[in-house]
Order: sequence, then C-alpha cells, then structure tokens
Amino acid sequence: MSEPATTPDPSTPAGMLEGDLVNRARRGDLHAYDELVKRYQERIYATIYHMTSNHEDANDIAQEAFIKAYSALKSFKGGSSFYTWLYRIAVNKTINFLKQRKNKFHLSLNDIDFNAEHDPDLMALISDKTPTRDVGLSELQKKLNEAMLKLSEPHRMVVILHDVQGQSHDEIAEIMGCNIGTVRSRLFYARQQLQGHLAEYIKP
Repeated sequence: MSEPATTPDPSTPAGMLEGDLVNRARRGDLHAYDELVKRYQERIYATIYHMTSNHEDANDIAQEAFIKAYSALKSFKGGSSFYTWLYRIAVNKTINFLKQRKNKFHLSLNDIDFNAEHDPDLMALISDKTPTRDVGLSELQKKLNEAMLKLSEPHRMVVILHDVQGQSHDEIAEIMGCNIGTVRSRLFYARQQLQGHLAEYIKP
C-alpha cells in the first residue's frame, strides 16, 4: 500500500506562500530568503544567460541580483510580486553589464519561439519544412546572432523576455519599468530590424 501524498508544511519555508517568505526575510530570516532564491534562481539565471551567453557571467549576475534584492528588501512595497521586482533587478544588472562589457551574444535558433501569427517569416527560419533551412543552420545561426547584436539592449531584452521566456506584455512592462505601449513598440521595432537583417534568408 502506497504512502499518502504529503502536503507542504506551511510552518516551514518550503511550504510558505511568497508573501510570507518575503515578510520573514525582511525581518532577517535567511532561511526564508534562501527559499525564495531556490524558487526563482533557475528562471532568473535562464534570462540572464540568454542575454550574456556565458554561464559564469550569468551565475555572477544572478548572484549579484539576489544579494541586491536582499539588501533592498525594506524598499520593496509589495505593489508587484516579489518575483517581478526581483526580475527587474536582474534585468537592469544584465543591461548594465552588457553596456560595460559588450560581450558576444549568442542565441540558439531553437531557443526562439516566434509565434507564427506574430511573425510568419521569422517562424519559417526554424521550420523543418521550409527551403530556407537548406542554407545551413550554422550560417543561419551566425546571421541571427549578428542581427541580435545590432539591437540595443532594451530591444534585445524585450525579444528575449517575450519570444524566449514567454512573458506577457504586462509582465515585461513591469519588469522593464515602462508602459505596455513602449513594450509593443520595442518588440515591433526589434522584429522589423531582425527581418531586415535576415531578409536574404526569408525570401519566398
């Protein structure tokens, strides 16, 4: 006879709601903050890695983001979720890092989830059924990376947050500290720029 499923104990950090963990962390409970780190570190790391294409840099920036978030917990007003607030800290640190270092950017073709209804031409780039795939994935990969590098950090970030991470326009606006209209215009502009740079590969 199998053991009955156990439910998380709400009196321990692992079983607590985000808000309770934040409140305890603000009072200096390191175990509560450690639980918050465990819950979000993979998603934070993934976003940073997509921007830097370097595991060591992504680890360092993620760690810095968590440290800064802990030291700034008292300034967190709860107007958004802790995760969104943390995401914004990580995004800002990543953008600042890229401005300072200008590291080579690398994004796998398979990482991009361009929705066909938004951009059928770019979707064709990663379709197994399109003749454009015959040009060779290695060359396509190189051109895509070059095109992404030509975007500004905010435009590159909005593409990654929306098309790679699957964040909504509302979430991106909160994370990047701008309005939804700005998010949409940046996404539109970025896609137009990518199409222009990749035009020779997306001809019918």
